[in-house]
Amino acid sequence: MNYLAHAYLSFNDAEVLTGNMISDFVKGKKRFDFSEEIQKGIMLHRDIDTFTDTHPVTKKAKEFFKPQVGLYAGAFVDVVYDHFLARDVKEFDHASLSNFSLFAYATLDAHKNILPEKFANMLPYMRKENWLYNYSTLKGIENSFAGLTRRAKYLDNSEPAYESFIKNYHFLQDYYDAFFKDVKAFAFNKFSS
Repeated sequence: MNYLAHAYLSFNDAEVLTGNMISDFVKGKKRFDFSEEIQKGIMLHRDIDTFTDTHPVTKKAKEFFKPQVGLYAGAFVDVVYDHFLARDVKEFDHASLSNFSLFAYATLDAHKNILPEKFANMLPYMRKENWLYNYSTLKGIENSFAGLTRRAKYLDNSEPAYESFIKNYHFLQDYYDAFFKDVKAFAFNKFSS
């Protein structure tokens, strides 16, 4: 899952959301530098990633992107899942997605003194370009794919992956529908334990 899903699967807990969002920027035992609730979010993020990566539906979704992006297929599927979550009327409407995005940015701002430097440097761009809300748009996904390609070592063009996304949109929607209820239940169980 990508940023929107990790924020959303923090179940409106500010500390857990912060940990969930920064987890990729916290390596190894560095997690112990944070409060227990932030650590809970860091570990929740990692559990969600493992669940997502090993889910049979995710494995099928990756096949649409492997010819274009190889081992980065999982990262592209994560963005695709955020797109369908942002458009999932069972989870959000436009107003609630906008409000949730603002809540997430405000939560992260309130914790800015503990954010890892790389995440803290990225946050103004995330907020200014409203990444969380813009996952709902095709242009937002195109931009996210371009960003993934810029950060990837062996990719130089996001257009083939975006074309595969558009071509297989309905299949990917079906995969999201089959997957999200599972990951939401899994995350809630981890969050509640």
